Amino acid sequence: MTNSTTQIALKNNTQSSNVHAYITGLDINRDNHVLLMQSDGKTVYHPDSPSQPQAALAANCAIPLGAPGSTTNVTIPQIAGGRIWFAVDGELKFTVNPGPALVEPAVNNLADPNYNTNWGFCEFTFNKDQLFVNISYVDFVSLPVSLELLNEQGKVQSVGGLNQGGLDAICKGLEAQHAKDGKGWDKLVIKGPNGQNLRALSPNAGNVISPGLFDNYYQPYVDQVWDKYTKEELTINTQAAAGDVKGKVVNGKLDFGDAGVYEKPTAQDIFTCSTGPFATDQNQAKLAVIPRLAAAFNRSTLLINSVQPFGEKVSNYYKNDITNHYSRVVHENNNEARGYAFPYDDVAPGDGDDQAGTVFDGAPQLLTVTLGGGAAGVVNPGNGQKQKTPTKAPAKPVDQKPEDGEKKNGMWSKVKGTMSKVAQKIMCK
Repeated sequence: MTNSTTQIALKNNTQSSNVHAYITGLDINRDNHVLLMQSDGKTVYHPDSPSQPQAALAANCAIPLGAPGSTTNVTIPQIAGGRIWFAVDGELKFTVNPGPALVEPAVNNLADPNYNTNWGFCEFTFNKDQLFVNISYVDFVSLPVSLELLNEQGKVQSVGGLNQGGLDAICKGLEAQHAKDGKGWDKLVIKGPNGQNLRALSPNAGNVISPGLFDNYYQPYVDQVWDKYTKEELTINTQAAAGDVKGKVVNGKLDFGDAGVYEKPTAQDIFTCSTGPFATDQNQAKLAVIPRLAAAFNRSTLLINSVQPFGEKVSNYYKNDITNHYSRVVHENNNEARGYAFPYDDVAPGDGDDQAGTVFDGAPQLLTVTLGGGAAGVVNPGNGQKQKTPTKAPAKPVDQKPEDGEKKNGMWSKVKGTMSKVAQKIMCK
């Protein structure tokens, strides 16, 4: 059982003195009402439902972070679907729609007033069970953010985030991949008004700006997978009550019996992990199969491993020419390759390496979020030191839900995060 509030230290490790943070989410103790923290970092603001869309906030919710090297302390209540936003050399504009529903900044809306602002976020849920935090790249990569979580027993978990120069390296990697295969990866690179790299979009966000960008991209790979499992069985270990489920392609569909029958996915289905055959319903076995199947498609491991996710090794991810190259270059440019690059990036065998870049604890004392990188205890590879956090996957199944409906290992946050960029509002399940 956690406390009713928890402490967050926001550290400005950038070169700018014009940096602001914003904390948003759903207030668990007020029937999931939309919540923002005010500029003092202590006072909660619950916006009323306006009569018209795009209403201005009635409170100042921009938390100034001060000069480079300074730390700003905030106190938050229990929040579901939370985000800590940062803006460098500018402020963000949030508005409220009837509901109330918060209209968030969007990277795939050219008309958004925040589009040319340098901004980013990390995601969290703080409930009675735990504080869970992750660095999310599901929609885009921009500012370097690192995490350090200290619990009441003095244990520290850390995630280092982007390596130094990580955004530029990711943009260069996407441009290099386009030069290699001509598939449009360079269109994911967004330049700012000054001509420098502003952010790198994920394929699903990029497809909103450039419709049809990756149409048919995955088809040759999917066809090979279907051919393979017409002849042999694919086993999915659900890491849940359903245990191992086995499937084969029958009449053109991948058939897992009671765990679902799956059409061939398109590139959009694979990148979003939420459409076509990956759309969820109330079938609990299917809810366990979908994350593991979608992750294997994103990482392109289905032709080399017929037992998912057992036996999966990070060294085998993204080796096929047809793969999620955005996710590949994001991981290549993050400290210890940890960062949440697609909606089911926390799928791993029980004894496998953590790819998701998460910290979580049932007795949190202080969460330090550093903008500009450099969380204590986390260093870039090559200097002989080690990260404090063991890089093993969480023991909980990725799709297990606590009582309040938030998925414990961040999965619903990722799906919600992608949806919010399209729907332009916070949604709760």
